[in-house]
Formats: sequence, C-alpha cells, structure tokens
Amino acid sequence: MCCPPCIYKWPKDESVKTEIHISEIEIANKLSLVMELNMMEQYIFGGFIALVFGLILLYIFLEKSSKCSVKETPRGASARKSSENTVCRKDGPPDVVIVGAGVAGSALAYSLAKDGRIVQVIERDLSQPDRIVGELLQPGGYLKLVELGMEGKSYEIVLDFASVVNACMDRFSAGLWLCALQGGKICEINLSFARIQFRCFRQEFSPWRFIQRLREKAASLPNVRMEQGTVTSLIEEKGTVKGVKYKNKDGQDIKTYAPLTIVCDGCFSNLRKNLCIPQVNIVSHFVGMVLNLENGKLPHPNHGHVFLANPSPVLFYPVSSTEVRCLVDVPGQKMPSISNGDMAKYLKTKVAPQLPPELHDAFIDQIDKGDIRSMPNRSMPASPLPTPGAVLLGDAFNMRHPLTGGGMTVALADVVVLRDLLRPVEDFGNAAALTKHLESFYTLRKPVASTINTLAGALYKVFCPAPDQASREMREACFDYLSLGGMYSQGPISLLSGLNPRPMSLVAHFFAVAIYGVGRLLLPYPSPKRLLLGVRLLLSAYGIIFPIVKSEGVRQMFFPITISAYNRVAMRFQISVSLSALKLRADATSDST
Repeated sequence: MCCPPCIYKWPKDESVKTEIHISEIEIANKLSLVMELNMMEQYIFGGFIALVFGLILLYIFLEKSSKCSVKETPRGASARKSSENTVCRKDGPPDVVIVGAGVAGSALAYSLAKDGRIVQVIERDLSQPDRIVGELLQPGGYLKLVELGMEGKSYEIVLDFASVVNACMDRFSAGLWLCALQGGKICEINLSFARIQFRCFRQEFSPWRFIQRLREKAASLPNVRMEQGTVTSLIEEKGTVKGVKYKNKDGQDIKTYAPLTIVCDGCFSNLRKNLCIPQVNIVSHFVGMVLNLENGKLPHPNHGHVFLANPSPVLFYPVSSTEVRCLVDVPGQKMPSISNGDMAKYLKTKVAPQLPPELHDAFIDQIDKGDIRSMPNRSMPASPLPTPGAVLLGDAFNMRHPLTGGGMTVALADVVVLRDLLRPVEDFGNAAALTKHLESFYTLRKPVASTINTLAGALYKVFCPAPDQASREMREACFDYLSLGGMYSQGPISLLSGLNPRPMSLVAHFFAVAIYGVGRLLLPYPSPKRLLLGVRLLLSAYGIIFPIVKSEGVRQMFFPITISAYNRVAMRFQISVSLSALKLRADATSDST
C-alpha cells in the first residue's frame, strides 16, 4: 500500500531549508541501508536453503556411489603397490584364477603376482607345446614384455622380428619381409629403428621354449600357484562368476573360488561362449613343414619371405641355423586331405612351380617325407559380454589371420592394459563395481588390437585377390607402394610391428595404396576403360577394409572420447603409459652407456 503524498509549504528561511534538506538525505540513506539489509537477509536465507538442499543431494550421491564404487589404494607413491616393492602373500584363497598358461596367461600371472595378488593358474598341459604357428614376436610385443618386466637373459626371452634379428647395443635393425611376385619382381624391405634402444641377445627363437620360460618366470614367484588341470566350466551364482570347476592331472574334480576369474585358454576355448559373442570364422588353413636347406640360407639371408603366389601367399622364415619354416596358405574352410595324398598333390602341382629354385627341391623332398601338418587360421572380432567376476583375454577373446604374426603382440598389449587397470584396485570382492571399472578395457586395448587386426585382415585379402582384374591391380599396387621405400614402407611396417598403433594412420596408408593404384592406371594415358577400372579398384578397397573396421567398432577405433567408460580412466591411463615409456627410455639409455 502506497503512502499518500505529503503537501507542505517550503519555508523562506535558508537555514531551515538546509536543515530540512540534510534531514531528507539522512532519511534516504537510512532507507537505502534498510533495503540493503533486507536484501542481505534474503540472500543469506536463500543461501542457507541452497546449502541444506546441496548437502542432502551430496549425501544421497555419496550413499549411492559408496554402494557401487571400487575401493582403490591411495594415489601416493608410498601407498601404491608396485612391481618394485612386492607384497607377497602365500597363504589364503586366491585373488585371481587364470585359466590357461600361454603367453597371455603366464604374463598376466607374473604381473599380478608382482603387484601382491595371490594368483592360481590352471593349464591343461604344462609340457612344452609343439605347433606350427605362433613363432613370431613383433617389436611392439617385445616392448610390452619389457614393460611387464619379463625380459632378461636368464630366461632367454628374446625378441624375434620375422624370426631373424640383427642387433647391437643401441641399434636394432631387422630384415622384415621379402615379397616376390610371379614375374620375378622383388621388393626388399629393410627397416631400421634407430630410436629404439635396448639390448637383444642373438640366438634362434624357439616360441615353445619361450612359453615354457614365461611359465617358469611366473611360477618362480611364491604367490603364484600353477597346476595342470582341465577346466570344465565356470561357477556362477546369480549371474556372477565365482570360480571354476576343473579336473586335476589325477582326474579328481575340484572347485576353486576367487573374486576374479580371467579366461585365456586359447583359440579352442570352451568357456568363451559365456563371456562373449563368439563369431569364429575359419578364413584359411596353414599347411606347415620344416625344410632342411643344404646351405642353411634363404634366397635373401636374415629375412622373412612372403611369396605372393596364386591363389594365396607362401611364407618362409628361418627357425634355426639350418632349418626354415614353410607355411602354405590354403584358402577356404576346407582343405585337401593330407591322409589320402590330395594335399601332397596340391602342393606339388599348385605351389611348387611358383617357388624359386633355391627352395623348390627342398620343398618337394619334405612333401615326399610326409611330415606335413595343418592349422586352421581363425578370425574372431572382440564382442565381449561383460560378466561380473570374469574377464576374457588372448585368443579366446580376439583372433586375426596369422599372416602378420601379431597374435602375441596383441595378447601382451592386452595384459599391460588389464594390469594397469587392476593395479589401483584394492579389493576385487565387489564384482559389479569391478566390472564397471573394467568397461574401459575394451576401448583402451583398441589402438594396438584394432590396428593389428585390421591390417592382418586387409593384407590377407589384398594378397589373396579375387579373380577380377581390380583385385589383382590392388595387389600389384600394394607391392609397388611398398617398393617405393621410405615412409611408404616404414609407415605400414611400423603399423604391422605394433610400434605405431594408430588406426587412422592405417586407414590413410590403405587408401593411399588404392589411390596409388588408380594413378598407375591413369598414367601416362588415361582412357575410359582404365578410369572405370580405377573406380572398381577404389570400390574393392572400400569393400575390403570397411567390413573389418565395422567389426572392430568405428567409435572405439576412431572416436573413443565419445565412450563414457573410456573417459573415466583415459587420463590416468595415458599418464601411466607415458611414465612407463619414460622409464623404459631411461633404462635403455643407462644400459647403452
């Protein structure tokens, strides 16, 4: 309600006028002060109400997060568990059960045990394996071994880059591939990595002795329990994996329980169906044999050889000073029978005529001896089903064509990522929270895994062209592109070796090959027929790489920042990787000095 206006007569005396004027100013000041006080009281009251509501919301949020959060150790250096200050607990139930003691299982057991976990490893057969694949560890995989602390002369864990290594104390130089086409064209790729400094011991690389020594190194830790047994099933309660059932070497049925079960039982896994969507595709078969060469040398010594034969490539690489491994790729899900002689006939009539004279006679002699073995080449994209209490790893989780020899590199890279994610977790008991914490694993592994997987699949399709002319042009373009040398060969080979895990760089090089192939067709004199063939070549390239990228996951490969699970731990993980890289560089520098 407004006050009525005051009507008064202004006095004539000036002194009275001044007094009245001053009194009005004082009244105005007091009124403004009162208004300010009222506003201040309103602000204080509003702030108090907001504070109360904020505290209530914070309490609710903390209550919810405390129920679904993973307990982590303090971030301080003195409080964090590290591989340098191991707290070994020998007694008590295991913290982790690992199914399988191959490359991934043994390396993971060692790294988790170094962080103070009690680890139980169950392996179907602890004797030295004997197979015809898995004989190549790329430089990227070796660096992961170094990061895990598993390199060392005492265990003869040796880098093998395309099976032959030329190494000195501060420089690594290796012959990688020798590609030969039918016309006698040869592309020799020698790649030197002057920036990688480590010590390498020159000797033949036996992959199966390598796995045995990985097992020995893991079993040497007092908190690793390694035993032979066949795991028959997972123990599940209300959707959470609690452990495994297995038969020991005496045939007794045993149950073992642990907060976390890690399944890495290889490409023939019988447990993966509960932990992923298995989409196993048999792309081809490798038919393998060991050739005894009289001079012990390949056409180009100290090189792995890839002969671009028809219909698919043939690989040769030394496994000792006198022996050479031969792997013949036979495309398709079915292959000629070895027992009735169809395979020997196929090798003699289809493959042998395409080999150089230095290898032809030894190849035929080995076929006549009948010592031929085969192995299906499987491909399976990673399609996890996150299950509380369990994680899938290694070839049981993800496979690619072995043409590029990237299996062990991907497995060791996955072990490093998983170890770094598990290291700050104090208690594995909260299975649901641990599963949520490990969601980022499937994105953090993508740079290495997707690069090697995509390159292996794409390279195999390029090297095994379809009957049409566009596919044949794509293969020749790839060969000529690598023959250019410099960045045109070092770029793809650094991707293949696991030293440059960048999917975008892979796609760029792949389409650079396609565009280079179009340029070869249009120069020097373009024609409508050649232009049409160039369009078909580009479409062929798109048809090769797009399905592989789609199966790997476009978001995870190129836009991981859009995935919330990745953002939760990406910064901390990148810092950990950077610190590990700095430590490796410092150790390498000290060794070289």
